[in-house]
Amino acid sequence: MKQQLVFPRQKVALICISVIFRPHILLQSFLLFTFLLSPIAASAIDITQQLHRPINSSVGRQSRDEADSLLSIGEKQYASGYADKTIASCLRALELYHAIGDLKAQGQTYNLLAKAYVQLGSSKETEDALRRGLAIARDTKDFQSQIFVLNNIGTFFLQQGEFAAASNSVEDALAIAHSVKNIEGEGLSLSNLGLVTARLGDYNKAIKLYENALIFRRQTGDAIGEANTLNNLGDAYLASGNYQDTIGTYGAAMRIAKTNRDRTNQLRAIDGLVTAHTAVGRYERAFDLLEERLTLAKELQNLREELKSFESYAQLYEQQGNYLTARNFYERAIILAQRLEDSKQEVLLLDRLTKMLRRKNTP
Repeated sequence: MKQQLVFPRQKVALICISVIFRPHILLQSFLLFTFLLSPIAASAIDITQQLHRPINSSVGRQSRDEADSLLSIGEKQYASGYADKTIASCLRALELYHAIGDLKAQGQTYNLLAKAYVQLGSSKETEDALRRGLAIARDTKDFQSQIFVLNNIGTFFLQQGEFAAASNSVEDALAIAHSVKNIEGEGLSLSNLGLVTARLGDYNKAIKLYENALIFRRQTGDAIGEANTLNNLGDAYLASGNYQDTIGTYGAAMRIAKTNRDRTNQLRAIDGLVTAHTAVGRYERAFDLLEERLTLAKELQNLREELKSFESYAQLYEQQGNYLTARNFYERAIILAQRLEDSKQEVLLLDRLTKMLRRKNTP
């Protein structure tokens, strides 16, 4: 099931493609996020070292505009799939925000930094950034930020397989949201509790939690949150083998996301629909959806999403026994992995291509 990290500035995150013809692992694929991407630990600078190194006078005179610009650049770099560059921009912005004493901006920057570390699979740095963001939210008595960061920490623990810790963190967020009557936070927390429950395999209970979450999200008119929870619900239906409700729920999520130009949930809903239609043998519909996905990725100029589209095409053609076309798409995905300097993804794709070619040549 696909999991998201949610942030006050941007309440949804980018998606990860599920393996389209093995729906029973969709939940694991979702929760793993982009941990399959290449860690670039060597490029990451220790946050404490960055913030506490001596700040010379020229840095001290840097304007808030420069820090804000760096944060904006970092967001664009992250959206384009360049997590390592995002980290560099965030660390520089943090240095400036620290110099001028802007705690709120530091918290926002830690949120983006955590997402970038997630994409690189740097779990230690991810947890550090999240906890620093939580500390700032508590120091400033920013209850809404506390709710969101606690949910993000719960998501992180869920990705690490620490279910009890994940549940505790999200339940803390839910308690705060309930106490301050934050309907938005209640919807988010209930949705994430559904994710924890689904990860444990109790899909019926997860479905009920998602349905309750939808009530709160619709009360606030949170279309992005509603689309995300609908995608979660679709994941639960898919994992339980209920393809009819799977397709209907993903379809609703896709329509809402498309109307609101919520590209993250739109792509995710498409992926779920591709998986479901493939599972029931509706290959023509699956290919139509993949064509829509690839077009959207190109419009967004998002190379990582293009790569995922090529990979999904390759897997679907491979499943049908069309190895020549599958090879072409694997090779195109490998080229993009090289452009993104994602060596781990490149190795994984090469391995899949090699295994496919061996099967093809096996009598």
